[in-house]
Amino acid sequence: MDDEKSSPACVLAHMDVRRAWTRYLGPMSTQFEEGTTLDRFLLETMHAHPEARGQLVTLLKQVALAGKLVSARVNRAGLAGMFGATGSMNIQGEYVQKMDIYANEAFKRALEHAGVLCMMVSEEEDAPVRIPERFACGDYVFCMDPLDGSSNIDTNASIGTIFTIFRRRSPAGHGTPEDVLRPGTDIVAAGYIVYGAGTVLVLSTGLDAGVHGFTLDPAVGEFFLSHSDIRLDATTRTYSCNEAYAAQWDPRLRTWLDGLKAPELGWSARYIGSLVGDVHRNLVKGGLFLYPPTAKAPSGKLRVLYEAFPLAFLCEAAGGAATDGERRILEIVPTTIHQRTPLFLGNRDAVEAVLGALRG
Repeated sequence: MDDEKSSPACVLAHMDVRRAWTRYLGPMSTQFEEGTTLDRFLLETMHAHPEARGQLVTLLKQVALAGKLVSARVNRAGLAGMFGATGSMNIQGEYVQKMDIYANEAFKRALEHAGVLCMMVSEEEDAPVRIPERFACGDYVFCMDPLDGSSNIDTNASIGTIFTIFRRRSPAGHGTPEDVLRPGTDIVAAGYIVYGAGTVLVLSTGLDAGVHGFTLDPAVGEFFLSHSDIRLDATTRTYSCNEAYAAQWDPRLRTWLDGLKAPELGWSARYIGSLVGDVHRNLVKGGLFLYPPTAKAPSGKLRVLYEAFPLAFLCEAAGGAATDGERRILEIVPTTIHQRTPLFLGNRDAVEAVLGALRG
């Protein structure tokens, strides 16, 4: 059988298939065989900064490891009995899903021992998470929504992990409130991992460093660079929001959005109902994402530290803009770890149009 596979006819047939696949997909088709792994990308980034000590690279590698663990469990959730809620509620007043618990623990265990963090903040934890005494503390603070949209897992919709990374302000030891309650302009890295048809880690290590996406190849267990230097398409006319709440929005916003529906303007709506899924689509293809305040939630519903901050950071690094309707998201200084905010992000011109509408 091996001789048959290595025969000249089989080799030529394989080459023909590969050439055809490359013509169909273009250069992207060879990236997973000959492209850049996440580890290589991080190391090359570190080498470009001689002052770097390697802690951020170690941290991001551990994030990728936790993402692989969660991805594997998400793909087996139905078989592993991980569908459904636990019956308890978190600090946000939301029902906790079984996968929420798994994802939270997976990230905590992957990150706490690496000697690179002084503190963690999680949507699933009432208070900041201290690094266990048996592990060394490091230079960074990690804020996360371990599994955004987990209620969608039963329907096989896209879900994801969202994270923000700050460099500590305190000199040493365990983290303090000043290490985390700070503006988004202090972020050193942010990203998300979307678990859908494929698992994609989207990352930026600075507003001037660009946004890059890495797709997990499950056959080899590695993330490979698949979306290099993502830029928001300024011409896309697509909006994403839950219009079921429109009656509770600011009337000026509702009127503006209704005006977009005129056929001659060419706008369309795309809404998945999963924060990571909707933002990922808009980041890759362009568009506007809206999560306005409502009469029942006048302060908004998205958490500043581990939802609005990282998504706004990525959006700005990709050439877009993000606002709460009055100010730049990254200029907010949260006073509590679970503080909420409205969020409008996407193409810069579209965000400016939203601000213009809200100013009346």
